[in-house]
Amino acid sequence: MDFSFLSDAMASKSYDKIADICDDHILQVSTQGITFQDEWPYSIHLLGHIYIDDINSARFLWKSIPSSVKESRPELVAVWKICQRLWMRDHAGVHEAIRGFNWSQETRDLVASFSDVYTKKMFQLLLSAYSTISIQDASLFLGMNEDDATNYVLQQGWSVDPASRMLTVKKLPVVTEQKLDPSKLQRLTEYVFHLEH
Repeated sequence: MDFSFLSDAMASKSYDKIADICDDHILQVSTQGITFQDEWPYSIHLLGHIYIDDINSARFLWKSIPSSVKESRPELVAVWKICQRLWMRDHAGVHEAIRGFNWSQETRDLVASFSDVYTKKMFQLLLSAYSTISIQDASLFLGMNEDDATNYVLQQGWSVDPASRMLTVKKLPVVTEQKLDPSKLQRLTEYVFHLEH
């Protein structure tokens, strides 16, 4: 079976489009009565749903995959482990599942990109939820060893107390949006109109 429909998205690293591309193609092929189950790139398809944080669709896809395919593809099972950890909100487990498999050349870049996206998402979670956090807990969320996690957050402006091994979160300044007063807009319009005439 020809999977060139995926090649452009993979080559351009448009990983956020993979789930839709695969969903559309699998429906199209299914309506033509073509059997493809043994050849379908399930790992990439499942990763596509995980990448866009569509865990419900990933679970549905997993349930639709024949048992014989699941049993014969260790990489597919490794992708499913990532999905399970996401479902359980086991942040450290997500990182362990990513690091715990030797990914194929076809999936390596996609997994690495998801890992980066997930780490940034966890950093944003820490930023919004904590004012202080232990180095150990931050490292679990970020999927890094304690030294790397500390360096990562220090680069973001956080501070560390070496004695207590606690990190102090540097909150980003809140940007408030100015509301436009309709009466001021009306006066400005009248003024501009007066200048032009």
